Amino acid sequence: MSAAAPSPSAVVTGAETVPRAEEVLTPEALAFLGELHRRFAPRRAELLARRAERRAEIARTGTLDFLPETAAVREGDWRVAPAPAALDDRRVEITGPTDRKMTINALNSGARVWLADFEDASAPTWANVVGGQINLIDAYERRIDFGTPEGKTYALRPDAELATVVMRPRGWHLDERHLRVDGEPVPGALVDFGLYFFHNAKRLIAKGKGPYFYLPKTESHLEARLWNEVFVFAQDYVGVPQGTIRATVLIETITAAFEMEEILYELRDHASGLNAGRWDYLFSIVKNFRDGGPKYVLPDRNAVTMTAPFMRAYTELLVRTCHKRGAHAIGGMAAFIPSRRDAEVNKVAYQKVKADKDREAGDGFDGSWVAHPDLVPIAMASFDAVLGERPNQKDRLREDVAVTGDQLLAVDSLQAKPTFEGLRNAVQVGIRYIEAWLRGLGAVAIFNLMEDAATAEISRSQIWQWIDAGVVFEDGRKATADLAREVAAGELAAIRAEVGEEAFASGRWQQAHDLLLQVSLDEKYVDFLTLPAYELLD
Repeated sequence: MSAAAPSPSAVVTGAETVPRAEEVLTPEALAFLGELHRRFAPRRAELLARRAERRAEIARTGTLDFLPETAAVREGDWRVAPAPAALDDRRVEITGPTDRKMTINALNSGARVWLADFEDASAPTWANVVGGQINLIDAYERRIDFGTPEGKTYALRPDAELATVVMRPRGWHLDERHLRVDGEPVPGALVDFGLYFFHNAKRLIAKGKGPYFYLPKTESHLEARLWNEVFVFAQDYVGVPQGTIRATVLIETITAAFEMEEILYELRDHASGLNAGRWDYLFSIVKNFRDGGPKYVLPDRNAVTMTAPFMRAYTELLVRTCHKRGAHAIGGMAAFIPSRRDAEVNKVAYQKVKADKDREAGDGFDGSWVAHPDLVPIAMASFDAVLGERPNQKDRLREDVAVTGDQLLAVDSLQAKPTFEGLRNAVQVGIRYIEAWLRGLGAVAIFNLMEDAATAEISRSQIWQWIDAGVVFEDGRKATADLAREVAAGELAAIRAEVGEEAFASGRWQQAHDLLLQVSLDEKYVDFLTLPAYELLD
């Protein structure tokens, strides 16, 4: 008697009960996830293994360059598909998680686009994974509202034009342990993409929009090719035209910066642009060149601005590449959180945000990110001043830009050096962010900035790098594991005094402290902080 074929559907296992989950986890949707997993998870595993091989090659050579085998793509005459009307004007994009309150506030914000984030701004608890999908469906059906215990209510403005949603699934490296096919966890990227696309593709088309995505943590054009194959299959599966899906790729890894044209080429029928990140980009430099010697040692994270020569090379190349190929170039994050108690803090911060957005608009970007609704008008004014009534400036080809590989890697051109206060800030922010993440919060206001998982990654990476490199701070102290432990212990005590014994005991502070030190001090550098953190997530 032959064994029965395993079920093609994804199976929910070990998950808490989430209200209305049955509306998202339908048999049909689970069957779709099963098909995605069977078809694409093996190639995903191969590409994750290739990341490790490439990292080993970078360690061996100490450098990185444009790929000789794809020169024909860079030299070819091709363009991505024209942007759909809903994505032609992207001058301001607001980012945030898909909890109910944020969903309403983001759609009402006046921004042209909302990056609905299932990735760095969302801790992947089962409640967040499923609840975020429910919230988006409710928003499209205009049946979403939210009320606080204090009696404040939130609802979509009935006659306002809502922001266009561009959804960001998790990166390729993360699994979803609550969904399994043939006993294997389904990649989180396929879960987030699959549920959203299956339930909303036709709904969005009927509204004159479409299923649009931001693709995070991409490290090569081969990973973009895999996404394109997923898109082609998914569109056929649900019966929507090819090219309905549009994807914007975050260029937030140093390896992807050397493959921008190839990434757009692989996605050319589905591509709508590239985005210039910051913290993940710096984290990627540390991760890939962690044994590259003093040349790649970064100063304090806040000292590395977008005007640093190697960062400017990266952003100018991104604009040049996008416009050469007919794609949108989207700028980085303004993470400031306005204070209702300190007008002077706001004044200084608004000036910095304006200068940042003025620079991006002047450099040719077609839009940029903000993290708070109050920043939308500031960013809008910067881009309005350059764009006027035009939806974008893709006609500005930036043919004056010619960036070399050496310029992208010129980290040692920075004058700033690591400081002891930089170490303290990395510990402070790292503990605070990880503690919130372990409680299910992925977007966290810390020291007047909206922080996400990229914050924790650059924080722990800098601690690791400075200790590994034996950095000596300005006061003569050397970066060591013992010094990091001393600073972390002091910070934990300060937090206990600040929040009080009851709040400290009910929080995840000790776990956050321990995890930060684990990933900062272990001799083996873990690729992503969220991998061990996920094991601690309820």
